[in-house]
Amino acid sequence: MAESRVHTQFKLTSEDYVEADVGEEVTLPCHLSPDTSAVATTIRWFKETECIYLYQNGQVTERSGYEGRVSLITQELERGNVSLRLRDFRRSDRGVYICQVIHGEQKEEAAVGLWDREGAEQPSGSQYLLHETQEDKLKREASAGELGKYERVWRREG
Repeated sequence: MAESRVHTQFKLTSEDYVEADVGEEVTLPCHLSPDTSAVATTIRWFKETECIYLYQNGQVTERSGYEGRVSLITQELERGNVSLRLRDFRRSDRGVYICQVIHGEQKEEAAVGLWDREGAEQPSGSQYLLHETQEDKLKREASAGELGKYERVWRREG
């Protein structure tokens, strides 16, 4: 049994930042390395400490304000591509986004900064993770839990 676990070890890779113009679609890159199918994983995307997108057991939940604007490239999950597509980029979308992939006991994270081509530079993803506090990490986990709970209640009632 331990042997199959070795094959599921993965890392996440991303870029430090991407730039976009207001109104356009932007892809926040994130990939499993080595290329491993992400279909059976839990994928969470955060904007700083707020969970904005949750993919779990093939179900998707989006935080209000992001509904219909964020998506994974589902046909690419098989190849380990867990990049997030963000439609209709707004100035308020600027910031650092964190991709978190959970498979069994393993949890990996990568961060990417999203800047607006017209505006000032924001911190890069790697800088953000280096300076992130324990409190920020706890806020992120709480936010993901809230979004997951909301999704279960919503599905039951819906």
